[in-house]
Amino acid sequence: MHDQPRLSRRSLLTALAAAPLSASFLAACGGDEPAAAGQPLRIGYQRFGGLSLVKARNAADPTATWALFESGPALTEAFKAGSIDLGQTGEAPPIFAAAGKIDFKIIGTSAPVPKGEAVLVKQAKGFQTFADLKGKTVALNKGSNVNWLLVKLLEKHQLKITDINVKYLKPAEARPAFDGDQVDAWIIWDPYFALAEQPGVAVLEDATGLASNREYVLADPKALEQKTDQIAEFLKQYRAVTDWGIANPAERAKVIAPELKIDLDVATRALSRSAQPLAALTPEIGDELQAIADGFTALQLIPEKIDIKSRIDNRFNSVLG
Repeated sequence: MHDQPRLSRRSLLTALAAAPLSASFLAACGGDEPAAAGQPLRIGYQRFGGLSLVKARNAADPTATWALFESGPALTEAFKAGSIDLGQTGEAPPIFAAAGKIDFKIIGTSAPVPKGEAVLVKQAKGFQTFADLKGKTVALNKGSNVNWLLVKLLEKHQLKITDINVKYLKPAEARPAFDGDQVDAWIIWDPYFALAEQPGVAVLEDATGLASNREYVLADPKALEQKTDQIAEFLKQYRAVTDWGIANPAERAKVIAPELKIDLDVATRALSRSAQPLAALTPEIGDELQAIADGFTALQLIPEKIDIKSRIDNRFNSVLG
């Protein structure tokens, strides 16, 4: 076992990205299938968060199908294709999806995860604050949770978005660009964040005090009506697994590291700051999401004002709370 070849970090990141793209394509091919009652639940997930742990522990209905996505924006496109019933994203993807007229409801959330996303820089470049990035190139994934963190960082440091050169790159593109000094900073989330924490790499700033970076559970409206009991049961298992993981962090890391195909120490570090319990949807969380949507509208990152609060469906609050 010890003489098997090991992938480099860069090769691993490329491999992580390639698999979700294939799953996205396969999921989209099934988009014409109805979300009928009695049909297996179709779950979209990313390589992190509570859903990965549910999958790794085989805690869902064994008939459920799973589709892997590289990012939240890719996952929300699957709702447009009608190929998944529910999935999990950060706080920005639902807003961009709503602006794109994709139909979905928000059925759950998590406690805040502000330390799970950050601005990474090379120590050798000598950047001390985000303000030092004026005139520099900053990479991030468009429409993901880090897009809102960028907005808040600009606001905090009294910069305009035109003061930096924003380069929208997917994680598999951004990592080699960052490693090769083609960009000056990378705003990224776990586990890609943890994978990139190598010697010579510094965390310039995380989302603490700036963005909640909650996880959100989204569902297809047709599935909500036709698979209500299945979704409720799944959310019960989701909560139980999440609570188990928080109570047993060492065991959680051992279970999820093989699922994520990352080293145990990387999984442990990422989970220690990013794994949070599920939470019920409250009016305050609706206000928080609406403020993010309004912020994107003000910066013309989405074309028009949207009512994201109207997408909230709290019928499962008793399960999540």
